[in-house]
Amino acid sequence: MNKYLVRASMVGTVLGGAILLKDYTGGGNCPSKATITGQTVIVTGANTGIGKATAMELAKRGGRIIMACRDMGKCENAARDIRGKTLNHNVYARHLDLASSKSIKEFVQTILKEEEKVDILINNAAVMRCPHWKTEDNFEMQFGVNHLGHFLLTNLLLEKMKQTGNARIINVSSLAYIAGDIDFDDLNWEKKKYNTKAAYCQSKLANVLFTIELAKKLQGTGVTVNALHPGVADTELGRHTGMHQSAFSSSVLAPFFWFVVKSPKQAAQPSVYLAVAEELQGVSGKYFNSLKEKEPAPHALDEETAKKLWEESAKLVHLQEALRECNLL
Repeated sequence: MNKYLVRASMVGTVLGGAILLKDYTGGGNCPSKATITGQTVIVTGANTGIGKATAMELAKRGGRIIMACRDMGKCENAARDIRGKTLNHNVYARHLDLASSKSIKEFVQTILKEEEKVDILINNAAVMRCPHWKTEDNFEMQFGVNHLGHFLLTNLLLEKMKQTGNARIINVSSLAYIAGDIDFDDLNWEKKKYNTKAAYCQSKLANVLFTIELAKKLQGTGVTVNALHPGVADTELGRHTGMHQSAFSSSVLAPFFWFVVKSPKQAAQPSVYLAVAEELQGVSGKYFNSLKEKEPAPHALDEETAKKLWEESAKLVHLQEALRECNLL
């Protein structure tokens, strides 16, 4: 049995058991009551789902929220909604297309020019099990958006965050990382037959490996980075999965999914917790399942894989050139 099938079996076991685990299905609210007045927060993919709920929760706590989204119409509407419900007028919509390195660099240049600091970066945006699409830079869409886009964005904002001091980076991964395998011979699915599930799992494993390697590089800077699984949420993310499109899934499986699926607000709580909790100050390189720190699967802790993924990612996004374009070298 190959690695993918073994890990897929592990996911099935974990997800099956999760139905019986209260901390997986619920997780509760962020236990920290800390406010973040005066802190600048960037949330990618913030116009809907977990991203919007995260922005809403952090706006309630007084943060200056920058909602970084591809669809500016939806983003402006979401920002308006958050301002109205929280009475926090420091909520802004900014264009960011993680499928375009050009857009990422333009976004960063705007942030560097307009913002004095960046206290919190929440890499939330994701694509899940879409068809075999390519990004503007010709990367497989899930790997390109979920990993490479956030890899480039984070690296271009690092200097600003180091200057801020005690800044936090939160990478929203998924339990699906367990079934992931980093295929260095074909990261962008150009040689083998495209498997939408395997591509998603690879991208989510990349999130965890990126977190582990980045934490090492950030030691001594005051900036921390952690990854999390938010739980299964009722959002637009699963629109490509085909779930509930058959009579069987709608009538037989639906009751089980209603039991385990969280609302966007519930699924946002882990991101909020990692962003604000005073007890997590200085905690870095960790993985959280909902609100609890968990030891990642062994293949997500492999140092050689994490290092190689960093090196390959830097080459793919032309990181040094991007740093120079943003006047960061």
